[in-house]
Amino acid sequence: MTKPLDIAVVGGGIVGLATADAIQRARPGLSLTVLEKEPEVAAHQTGRNSGVIHAGLYYAPGSLKARLCAGGAARLFQYCAERGIPTTRTGKLVVATSRDQLPALDELERRGRANGVAMERIGPGGIAERELHAGGIEALHVSATGAVDFGDVARALAADLSRAGHEVRTGFEVREARRTPNRTRLVGPPGNIEARVVVNCAGLHVDRVMRLLGHDPRLRVLPFRGEYWSLSGAAADRVHGHIYPVPDPRLPHLGAHFTRNVAGRVELGPNAVWAWGREAYGRFSGRVPDALEALSYRGFRHRAS
Repeated sequence: MTKPLDIAVVGGGIVGLATADAIQRARPGLSLTVLEKEPEVAAHQTGRNSGVIHAGLYYAPGSLKARLCAGGAARLFQYCAERGIPTTRTGKLVVATSRDQLPALDELERRGRANGVAMERIGPGGIAERELHAGGIEALHVSATGAVDFGDVARALAADLSRAGHEVRTGFEVREARRTPNRTRLVGPPGNIEARVVVNCAGLHVDRVMRLLGHDPRLRVLPFRGEYWSLSGAAADRVHGHIYPVPDPRLPHLGAHFTRNVAGRVELGPNAVWAWGREAYGRFSGRVPDALEALSYRGFRHRAS
């Protein structure tokens, strides 16, 4: 019988690849394989986002999110420089357009300074100096905010793993897991893999993989899709870097914003719309089993009520 792997990581997005990379750096003697169901890594969330590298402005001081965001941004820029991955660091403006937004801007400034984020409080003149076509009464300028193509980062991590002697196996969809006291057999085309430890980084399917592994999570993934408008021509030329509103504390997002990605494309968004499938990226695409599963979940009914 083939000797089982020490670790199998399910999911070839940036979380799975970065997790595998951290494991092999900490324990280089372990045998490790990353399993990705698509023909290539970074096919879903990792390759479908704005690419903004946040500086750590928004999170509660001392929280894990704050520490990981600020420290992770610095390490990401360093990693990209070492691997020759293009990045930008054009900075971000968080703009207050009315006086009733100033208390929330004050709180953002307090959080950012407590998190060690370099920033500057500016007025209308400073706003126009950095973003000529932006208007507001006050703003925070965060110089460390930048952008990267996270698909490029994921591909570099996959290459690092391969050079270290570990396999990134694409086209392997985990459809069944058979557990014994000492190992788990992961079953799916094109075969079986056994591992002593399985790390679940399956992104949009993380809850399903948990159930395959014998755990029944209370939470389910509900499919929502963010949509962006792409600016072109003279409209795109009016945006230099990243322009954000002061976020509404009653809402769980940062608000619609302008971003200039690492390729120089300017986008406005996102919104958040219901999707008829976990990987339904078009307005009229979907998958009936995904939709039925989500609609029958009590969490969806609670959210919709």
